[in-house]
Amino acid sequence: MQYLENLNDRQKEAVLHTTGPLLIVAGAGAGKTKTITHRIAHLIEGGVPSRQILAVTFTNKAAGEMRDRVRSLVPAGQSIPLMTTFHALGVRLLREFHQEAGLVRGFSIWDRDDSLRAVKAEVERLGIQNWAPRAFLSAISREKGDGTSAEEFAAKARTFRERAVAQVWPVYEKALRDEGALDFDDLLFRTLKLLRTSPKTLSLLQNRWTHITIDEYQDTNRAQYEIARLLAGEKRNICVVGDTDQNIYSWRGADIEHLLGFEQNFPGAKVVLLEQNYRSTNTILTAANSVIEKNVRRRPKKLFTEKETGEAIVLYGARNEIDEAWFIASQAAELIAKRTSPGSIAVLYRENFQSRAIEEAMLHLSVPYRVLGTKFFERKEVKDILSYLRAAMNPHNKIDIARVIAVPPRGIGKVTLDKVLAGQDAELPKATQAKVAAFRDTLTRIKHAIETLPTSDAVRYAVEATGMERMYRDRDDGEERLGNIQELINVSTKYDSGLPPEGVEKLLEEAALQSDQDELTEEKAAVSLMTVHASKGLEFDAVFISGLEQGLFPSTREDEKRDPEEDRRLFYVALTRARKRLFLSYAAERMKYGSREYTIPSEFIEDIDQRLLAPLTPPRRSLIDDEPTII
Repeated sequence: MQYLENLNDRQKEAVLHTTGPLLIVAGAGAGKTKTITHRIAHLIEGGVPSRQILAVTFTNKAAGEMRDRVRSLVPAGQSIPLMTTFHALGVRLLREFHQEAGLVRGFSIWDRDDSLRAVKAEVERLGIQNWAPRAFLSAISREKGDGTSAEEFAAKARTFRERAVAQVWPVYEKALRDEGALDFDDLLFRTLKLLRTSPKTLSLLQNRWTHITIDEYQDTNRAQYEIARLLAGEKRNICVVGDTDQNIYSWRGADIEHLLGFEQNFPGAKVVLLEQNYRSTNTILTAANSVIEKNVRRRPKKLFTEKETGEAIVLYGARNEIDEAWFIASQAAELIAKRTSPGSIAVLYRENFQSRAIEEAMLHLSVPYRVLGTKFFERKEVKDILSYLRAAMNPHNKIDIARVIAVPPRGIGKVTLDKVLAGQDAELPKATQAKVAAFRDTLTRIKHAIETLPTSDAVRYAVEATGMERMYRDRDDGEERLGNIQELINVSTKYDSGLPPEGVEKLLEEAALQSDQDELTEEKAAVSLMTVHASKGLEFDAVFISGLEQGLFPSTREDEKRDPEEDRRLFYVALTRARKRLFLSYAAERMKYGSREYTIPSEFIEDIDQRLLAPLTPPRRSLIDDEPTII
């Protein structure tokens, strides 16, 4: 039990509790992952077979880190438990028990673009002009997250908007069924339905996994909560880890009450608070504590650290968003010049539109950067290859067929496509029939490759058979796009050891379940630009928090489902991403959605003890309007 020696008393207390419900309230930077993984290793050391342990978290990055740490703690050659995300767990169970779930084993997984395209088509067909298709999809997504079916929603629909959603939803579900597909929310909704309607399956899984750990419990929606509760069953060997102060996803269904009410839902639960922070300086923690203590709906705790006091928090009041952007870029350049790695610097903002000015300043000052949110699997050329693979495996998949039937161009237009999707090939002219037949033959050959070749060879064959490689060789941007296609082949090699066609299935699952943070697994010497929401679970040596103005951060956007305390929690999350240096900035005026607005500083700034701040004023103006001179 040597691995217990490097734990503090609270961490050790959590690790040694192995039977019955356990709530670990883990503050930011308090060694949460270390505690979880040591507890799993301790369970295995105590005789619990690894196959009977399940750990679930929210991102592939977090699950991968858990696996690596547990592997380093258990004896060499020892198998490790299943550590996965909620959605990946759903895919696994729905494929294994597809008959009980009423699904085909090879179902496709629609991404948000696929879902949006289907909803948009139905909204246009119904002539609904009051709301954007994205609003309909968000409403459907939230209801599925609450475990509500289309029929149940229609029965309780009262407002005009709810009745409109109730019109669109059943047709959207029919489109999914017709194509043998599930959307992202179905991976949870259909899993919950499976557990509720198949007692035999539930009993089998409860005996398969006798010890369950749920990470980021404060972010669970109703469906995730119910899945965890059902799997725990009467044994109640469930450990949940979370922090009410980091609940920032109520807008997509995360319910803080799941953590606040854990002891009522699991009577006799042990509660352990992890309050010692190993990440940030004392200055940063003092600021964070003073901000979050104003919230009422939380489990009280106070982070502390044995680290140094650290440098003061820099506060910059900019003239406008351009001045602010140049300040951020120049400070980042100075940090890099003093040997701070660009990869350990992050710029955080409340809304995506804020990145434009910051990107321009970074370019002007030659500061390497990347914007988190442009996912590898969403790049056009990569998505086209994935669509070919999905269409080959699932001939009913109209969305993917529509996407790639003209990639590369085959002389097939919209009228032809409509007839193809309607199964009316015979009504086409002979020459056009030949083109469509050639396309279908390509899909058949790709399907054969998927079923017989290692995954990377099947993907390579698809690239060649479709003609995409030839198409990009002759284009100005071809080198970059071919490079991305080659990287897709490289990614697919990790599935070569599996038997066909499971490797391609897993590749398509990885693409569908990728999160923004997965892009950070690539080692790049670049400053990361991202929303505060995307930064959850990450940490950096230096963090810039921009746009600290009333109306922006905190936001004054009206939303009846929005938790009024959430923006304060969001600011707390932003503060606690920083290890050593923290920079706060606001602008006296800002261009927002096409109009210039005068602003006042965020109320959050006033919550920080002024003795912790080092205010800076804008440098003198250059001759060029709106472009400050960096001194």
